[in-house]
Amino acid sequence: YEGGFGACPGAEAHGGYSFCGYATLILLDRESICDRESLLRWTVNRQMTFEGGFQGRTNKLVDGCYSFWVGALLPLIENIERRKPVRNDQNVNDRHDGQLFNTIAAQEYVLLCSQGNQSGGFSDRPKLDGRTDLYHTCYCLSGLSLFQDSGLDQTPVICGGDVNRLRNTHPLFNIGPECARDAMAYYSQKQL
Repeated sequence: YEGGFGACPGAEAHGGYSFCGYATLILLDRESICDRESLLRWTVNRQMTFEGGFQGRTNKLVDGCYSFWVGALLPLIENIERRKPVRNDQNVNDRHDGQLFNTIAAQEYVLLCSQGNQSGGFSDRPKLDGRTDLYHTCYCLSGLSLFQDSGLDQTPVICGGDVNRLRNTHPLFNIGPECARDAMAYYSQKQL
């Protein structure tokens, strides 16, 4: 009912379920059965104006892991919806540059709010004790990689300069694009 995918029909939409649901449709070559405009509207509204990061559900706090779960939906949907302008000023920061989301604000949230102050990892949100965990570190870095390469003209946008540059991540598989190509080529030769 919100535009995203929930745990069951009629349930509240959730960033993780929405990514997994739409990614599954892509893998099955059935993404056309999804109401992509509603999914896109729900997805772009998960970026919060003040924090810059993404929330996983409506009216919930921003969480670093949704940098990937919600952030990866954007390039997947954008590949199909690229020519349609998004007319939404409800949750889009003033620095929005014509893209589906504010890439700089998303990177700033990961780097300034989710990154542990001494541990070197990442967490869901700023923590006074600086504690981080492997789950959030993985998905914060994956989202950060996607944000860096989300420019409409394919020019990387890197908050803080090249010292923060990450290797590319495939938005569907969350592995390097070359590994995704190799795996797809390998498995396309296999009989199922």
